[in-house]
Amino acid sequence: MRIGALAQQAGVSTRSLRYYEEQGLLSAERTPGGQREYGKGAVHRVRRIQELYAAGMHSATIKRLLPCTRDIDGGPSEVADAQLALDLAHERERIREQITALKTSLAALDRVIDAASEATPDGQGGPR
Repeated sequence: MRIGALAQQAGVSTRSLRYYEEQGLLSAERTPGGQREYGKGAVHRVRRIQELYAAGMHSATIKRLLPCTRDIDGGPSEVADAQLALDLAHERERIREQITALKTSLAALDRVIDAASEATPDGQGGPR
């Protein structure tokens, strides 16, 4: 599959795909004309990369993690080790801390909205 088709199917830009290649997260074969050709699992892999970025992981962590995950074939990885498990446990804790902080911010925002709603003539401060 060519870069444009992959970008469309995965819902990312071609620039993102090139960046993933630069970071060693995604690979492509080259045609004799120099165009990129991606394999069957590329859409799945790009979506996984996007999910990991959305979780706040850096490309270096994602690069270490990807070979250890199960792709479409479901095959287990031989690459995972105790250090990776420890690193990922730290990432999980960092994400949990972010969730807690976001919940605190949301609660504070709700209090402000409630207070502002009570101050308006119609009592309708706006949607949540």
